[in-house]
Amino acid sequence: MDTKHFAVILSGCGVLDGAEIHEATILMLAIKKAGHKWYAFAPDQYQADAVNHCTGEAMPESRNVMVESARIARQNIEPLDSLAPESFDAIILPGGFGVAKNLCSYAREGENFSLIPALKTVLDKARELGKPVGATCIAPILLPKIYAGCRITLGNECQASEDAVKNGAVHQTCTHGETVVDERYKLVTTPAYMLDADIAQVAQGIENMVAEILKLV
Repeated sequence: MDTKHFAVILSGCGVLDGAEIHEATILMLAIKKAGHKWYAFAPDQYQADAVNHCTGEAMPESRNVMVESARIARQNIEPLDSLAPESFDAIILPGGFGVAKNLCSYAREGENFSLIPALKTVLDKARELGKPVGATCIAPILLPKIYAGCRITLGNECQASEDAVKNGAVHQTCTHGETVVDERYKLVTTPAYMLDADIAQVAQGIENMVAEILKLV
């Protein structure tokens, strides 16, 4: 079996201001269990905010997205602007509020949000090369900005799914463990914690997503 190489794009560390730790860790484990390798990337920039995960309240401090993401990646991380899609078989984005706060402006601007330049460059190139892309939880909200008319899931109908549709997406509802595959663009999405899920259900969805991506590689 040929070893496949996955680029995993993180957005910090912690569901309220960065990458969702369960999703990111389960993703890395699923890739490894399938016999393949992951490589972590994150933007080298300050986070939109820092949140106390005990209280949910903002804290008066500044944190760097890549430095925080390195907590999950165990130091094995590179800046997002060094990610060359041609060097990888697929790209995957775990969820967490860091997606909406640090990878784009969705948390501040709603449907009229924009992607940070480094991420837009990576996804534009991935689309050009026909590289498979996976996204979990809120991360599929990013895809219609790059893939016109793409089919995605954010789980149930919600404000985020409405905004995705306004940006041109075709939204498909699905439940725990399920994925939605857009074969035209080679996109695979799963709702994870967008639903009222437990960690086992999240793991099932992410493992299924990795399996579907491997079919597209």
